Amino acid sequence: MAGGTFRVMLEMTIKPGLAAEFEQEWRSGTDAVTGHPANIGQWLARSTADEDTYYIVSDWTDEKGFRAFEDGKAHVAHRERLHAYRASATFDTMRVVEHIEGAAHAR
Repeated sequence: MAGGTFRVMLEMTIKPGLAAEFEQEWRSGTDAVTGHPANIGQWLARSTADEDTYYIVSDWTDEKGFRAFEDGKAHVAHRERLHAYRASATFDTMRVVEHIEGAAHAR
């Protein structure tokens, strides 16, 4: 599905000292994302260079499905809860052009 996957990446710097609370709040709202029929999956990653920087990545069947989710009440409510932790953020969308699995995937 790589050629059709629509990927969204949010880089979010949280307020210092709030990592544990932020991660817990993010986890508590994952159903708002993964419960949407167009969602393929999502990831939360923490920067190894800056402990206050996180990357939230989600994959979607297509852009139309993501945009429908983006305007939905469940997403808006989850996003508002996360805003309390946010110092800054950037948002990017992209289309996956190719995906090649590595050797470790076969194990």
